[in-house]
Amino acid sequence: MKTIIAACSQNLSGSRASLHAALRTLLAVPWPSQRDVRAWLQLLAVLQWVLSFLLLGPVTLVLLIYLVFTRFWPISALYLAWVIFDWDTPEKGGRRLPCLRRWSVWRHFRDYFPVKLVKTHDLSPGHNYIIGSHPHGILCVGAFCNFITGSTGFSELFPGIRPFLTTLAGNFRLPLFREYLMSGGLCPVTRRAIGHLLSENGTGNAVAIVIGGAAESLSCSPGVTTLILKNRKGFVRMALQHG
Repeated sequence: MKTIIAACSQNLSGSRASLHAALRTLLAVPWPSQRDVRAWLQLLAVLQWVLSFLLLGPVTLVLLIYLVFTRFWPISALYLAWVIFDWDTPEKGGRRLPCLRRWSVWRHFRDYFPVKLVKTHDLSPGHNYIIGSHPHGILCVGAFCNFITGSTGFSELFPGIRPFLTTLAGNFRLPLFREYLMSGGLCPVTRRAIGHLLSENGTGNAVAIVIGGAAESLSCSPGVTTLILKNRKGFVRMALQHG
């Protein structure tokens, strides 16, 4: 019996020693610094944004088509009915969600580049504005960060001003992606949509138009800024028409 007890005691002692050694090894592993954590959060914030823009619409479209051939077809039917009912909403200012602008992930998104908004002039809430934005870049990072997210303090710098950013009308034909765009304050870059914001949506609206458009995005190259401004005077005519 004494021999058995002694053996058990030795096993317990050995287990404790192994556990202590494992803990010491774990504690000896260098933990990521706050700087490393911030860098990873910034990278993930940008990654989710890029993937949302590139994949959210096509993946949702494929999924809805697939569901048509399953017992879950009512989901596709209901969403199609909703899109038909809601078809003109993007042209009428969209349906923004303030909580999306305050999403904390946008702060990490801002700090990755970083993006900064510099105020040079006051904007009166009693008027509407067209803002020409350039350069376009590949995905309009600066315009999106400043006008769609609250991470750069647009609302604090320009109280009473509601910012909107225009994009290709075709983006609002993609399922679920259209909801994502409208929730942030994006609207189609069409005469009807811009005219609605400038004349039928009250005052205090600032509509940002990336003047170079898709043509300018295709001219992007590292270290070179290409602006396409010739024959891009439609936004000037809109401003003159709406005072």
